[in-house]
Amino acid sequence: MTTIPSGRRIEQAAVNALRTLLQRHDHVVEEISGQNDYGEDLFVTFAEAGRVTNDVIKVQVKGGASWRRSYGYGVPVRQHAETWANGNVPVFCVVFDPDTERLYWANATEQLRVKGHEGSRPRTIRLSDTKVLDDTSLAGFVDEARAYVGGYRGRNAVLAHLGEMAGVSFGRSDRVLHWVNDCDEQLIFWQRPGEPYATLLHSDLDWDPVRITPARLLIPGGSSLGPGFGSDFPEELRRIAPVPLIGGIILNMPEALWLASCFSATEWARRGVEVG
Repeated sequence: MTTIPSGRRIEQAAVNALRTLLQRHDHVVEEISGQNDYGEDLFVTFAEAGRVTNDVIKVQVKGGASWRRSYGYGVPVRQHAETWANGNVPVFCVVFDPDTERLYWANATEQLRVKGHEGSRPRTIRLSDTKVLDDTSLAGFVDEARAYVGGYRGRNAVLAHLGEMAGVSFGRSDRVLHWVNDCDEQLIFWQRPGEPYATLLHSDLDWDPVRITPARLLIPGGSSLGPGFGSDFPEELRRIAPVPLIGGIILNMPEALWLASCFSATEWARRGVEVG
């Protein structure tokens, strides 16, 4: 007589627990065949007000106490790093703890992509024990997952990629401009509407955010750029300065002219706002 491994029972219980929760709230769940280990167990299509949306995720489900870690729970990435990080559909990991009878979740794609931009991908997806998935928290999970899925479309996809690269999150109304210099260093100009300053993110500065204003941009002979540019510096210094600067950061001329263009293009977003 064939014996069913106990681990399989626990894994199926985990899948059933997640499916039941999602279907109770009208989301559509499709189980992926378990004959092959593709790294995903479920397709989930989210619903809103009784209508199916276009937002779909894949879920890797694990069950059992063996996934517990000091920080919560951990799901090994193994051979799935590339498909989880760069697939067309984002992947989430969910762990079911049979002792607490609770589900815990994490965005595997986001963790892999963020760490990948930092130069190394994790071997384990970390699930915090505060990320509980139940009837109370499900709406928040759905909102977060759908927002992440939305980042794969159109302009949002570009903003999501740049944000992951720089370790920040851009708002939909933010003005975000990107530049690659001749040393393959990447610069991001970030202007939030209504703020008196912009933020410069530079790969050579480890993406540390630097607040900048037109008045802090010093370009040799920069008086020809018009009122405001370099006005924080004395006229004599503007004439003789050998290199362009933004605050205390040394620029090359193409970078400085690019920043001047960025300031010009986003002037409307700072209009009427005083620098504090």
